[in-house]
Amino acid sequence: MDDNLLIEKIASRDEAAFKQFVEKYHQMVINVCNNILHNYDDAMDISQEVFIKIYESIGQFRGDAKITTWLYRIAVNKSLNFLRSKKRSKWFSSLDLIFGDEKVQIDPVDDTLQPGEDMEIDESKKLLHDALKKIPEKQNAAIALSHFQELSYKEIAEIMNISVSEVGVLINRGKKKLQKIIIDYYKKN
Repeated sequence: MDDNLLIEKIASRDEAAFKQFVEKYHQMVINVCNNILHNYDDAMDISQEVFIKIYESIGQFRGDAKITTWLYRIAVNKSLNFLRSKKRSKWFSSLDLIFGDEKVQIDPVDDTLQPGEDMEIDESKKLLHDALKKIPEKQNAAIALSHFQELSYKEIAEIMNISVSEVGVLINRGKKKLQKIIIDYYKKN
């Protein structure tokens, strides 16, 4: 079933159509949320909120943009709101973020790695996740959508409701801040 028909059926509260819609886009929404939140459990929770929002507000979808753009926008906004609420409530500590139970997709074992290289790769991944958490939320979201979701600047601009040039500025500033954080880390260690 194509997206337009799914949306019509969801608007008329067809639960089977909604279930099909969720199955079609659930992994994409989880990936977007996880790339911003860097915590799979939180991403799962937020993805549920995204689909609740879709179900409740499907009548507001005008069809001006692709349904995926609308989904990305809601997922990004819900993820950023979650981060803001976590910061306001001081619900977590930096240690929870660094050593939390992250369920990231693991690549198949590469037998060509030399002893110790896999530990270096894991350390680099942790360092990158930690660094991403330290940059401003909008920069984090723009970088996540660009590099992890491989979206174009134009698509990111639509999702974040900003101009294409602002996307470029966010990504460039974010990269510079990431670079500084990583350089500072290696200077200390």
